[in-house]
Amino acid sequence: MPYLERTLEYFSSRNDYEVHLVLTKASLLVINQEIGKGEEQLASKVSKYYKEEEVNAPIASGSFKTEGMLIVPCSTRTLSAIANGFSDNLVSRAAEVTLKERRKLVLVLRETPLSLMDVENMKKVILSGGIVMPASPAFYGKPKTVNDLVDFVVGRALTLLGIDNDLYPEWRGRRLEPLRFGGVA
Repeated sequence: MPYLERTLEYFSSRNDYEVHLVLTKASLLVINQEIGKGEEQLASKVSKYYKEEEVNAPIASGSFKTEGMLIVPCSTRTLSAIANGFSDNLVSRAAEVTLKERRKLVLVLRETPLSLMDVENMKKVILSGGIVMPASPAFYGKPKTVNDLVDFVVGRALTLLGIDNDLYPEWRGRRLEPLRFGGVA
């Protein structure tokens, strides 16, 4: 849930995005356990907040134009619902709409290890046009704090959604010289 909290902090520091938030009942339990926050504290950081049973919310319709959808963090239960078209709550319904409208869908998967079913479900989402990003921070930026690791994951997820940010250092690997064979490059 630190990934969710940081994502909401990022957007609340900007005025150029309208952010709609859906929290499932299960996520509320995990939020309280992991970051000690309540529903109201997170809802206060967004433009609009919905409960998971509000399947008639505007974001459940393809006519509601969005730049995309980010599910952070994404449980394997939500992954499975999206992969198999089981739209039993607003999160999975909005994700289904995002895919059918060919908009960006980024799932920041929180589970480890993965079962074969999880991998198959990731494959289904990817083949449907979604992006599955495990919450795996990189270490090339020499992170010094847990917040640096969280910022990397959140920054990468935002970048995949098409949102420029400076939350993580971009890879600046060494420049490789082209291979030369028999004097021909």
